Formats: sequence, structure tokens, C-alpha cells
Amino acid sequence: MNRRKFLCTLVAVAALPVTGTALAAGEGMIVYKDPNCGCCYAWAAAMTNAGFVVKAEEVVDIEVVKDRFNVPTDLRGCHTAVVAGYYLEGHVPLEAVTRLLAEKPDIAGLAVPGMPAGSLGMGDSPSASYDVVSVGRDGIGTLYQAVRPKV
Repeated sequence: MNRRKFLCTLVAVAALPVTGTALAAGEGMIVYKDPNCGCCYAWAAAMTNAGFVVKAEEVVDIEVVKDRFNVPTDLRGCHTAVVAGYYLEGHVPLEAVTRLLAEKPDIAGLAVPGMPAGSLGMGDSPSASYDVVSVGRDGIGTLYQAVRPKV
């Protein structure tokens, strides 16, 4: 998806009346991404469609952003988003984001390492299988949600 199409999608979706956890809580989200990455556009558009107020910031060296938020190297994904004081690393599914914001655990953020096929932004397939990791402030990750194929 090119940048113009992404921005048009964001504007169109933002104009729709939306409800839900995100807007009820007034949550803004910043998505730091590589300017050439299309899957980041798809993930950000899904967050916008879910009611988040998304601001995409294109950065040339995404690793600098990941370092700033202390994202563990082995848990890094495609892009880094920030919402309500948490980071969302990679293709974190919407269900995990809304659960995080509802429960408000004392963690640094959530991560989906790498770029799992079928994850949100990577096809959003019902046959996807990957893990969402909760990252403590100490940088230690534990399983937060197992995404498995829907039968």
C-alpha cells in the first residue's frame, strides 16, 4: 500500500463514527515505522479502524526507536507503537491491545517478535500461529497470549 492510499484510508476511517474501548478511553497511538514497509501501514490502519487515533511517524533507523524504548533485541518486530505508556512491538493483535488497556498491568509493553505470517498486518489469517509476549520493565518476556489457528 503506498503512502497516499494509507493516508486516505486513515482519513476515511477516522471520519466514520466509531465506538469501543479505544475512543471511550481517548487513546492516541504513535506508530514508528520504516517508510518503505507496507505491513506497518496495514497494522496502523487496523488500529485506526478499531478506534485508536493513530499518528504514523516514519523513521529511517527504526532500531534507534526500539533502543529508546528498551525493546529486547530478541523480541523485536517490524514497527514500534506506543499507547497509554506501553510499547507495542511488531504485529500485536487488536485483542491483546484492548486486553492490555483494560487490565493495565505493570509491564513495559507487548511484543510479537519477527513478522509472523498471518498476523495483523501480515494477512490477518485465521490460520495464523504465533505468540504475544508480555515484556516486564526488567526486559524479561513471558507469554501473554497464544494466537492459534481458529477452527
